[in-house]
Amino acid sequence: MKNKLILIGGGGHCQSVIDVVEATQQYEIVGVIDQAHKVGKKVSGYEIIGTDDQLSQFVHPEINFLITVGQIKDSRIRHVLYQKVQQAQGKLASVVSPRAQVSSRATIGEGSIVMHDALINAHAQIGSNTIINTKALVEHGSYIGDHCHIATGAIINGDCHVGHHTMIGSQATLVHGITVTERVVVGAGAVVTHALSEAGTYVGVPARKI
Repeated sequence: MKNKLILIGGGGHCQSVIDVVEATQQYEIVGVIDQAHKVGKKVSGYEIIGTDDQLSQFVHPEINFLITVGQIKDSRIRHVLYQKVQQAQGKLASVVSPRAQVSSRATIGEGSIVMHDALINAHAQIGSNTIINTKALVEHGSYIGDHCHIATGAIINGDCHVGHHTMIGSQATLVHGITVTERVVVGAGAVVTHALSEAGTYVGVPARKI
């Protein structure tokens, strides 16, 4: 019997997540939670059954939740939804695409998703409610915090440390052993060659604060 799963957030990221969830053949998606005016509509064939304010009504021992709101620069919405699930004592699923390569020596926190063709190597640690997006690479011994987004094609080289609430943009690269503190955005295509120790930093072209 498949585990039952409710998705929280019905936008574009949700559509991609649905493809991954279906590919695992581990979960039965029983509905999507989104904004009130969308209730009754469908996302990739799955009905929007309620809002996040009604989340506690859906909590059941047989139900798992996965936050499927995307994360561009700011993790606040995903974090708030994560807290709502926790406060309602709901269970958060961790989903790994069958097309991803994840070392048996890596760890993945609750509520995180590893998308198609991502690579997570030995002794890497992935926090809770984090997105490892399509074709991203997290190398050996690296740590990715909670509520992070490692975007499409990003490369986290070995023994890096990425703090909570941080986004590493598409095809950005962290060289070996780099530490990035909390609440940093590394823009698409950027190459990070030195530690980023100030929260609220944006790294790109040109560099600026967020």
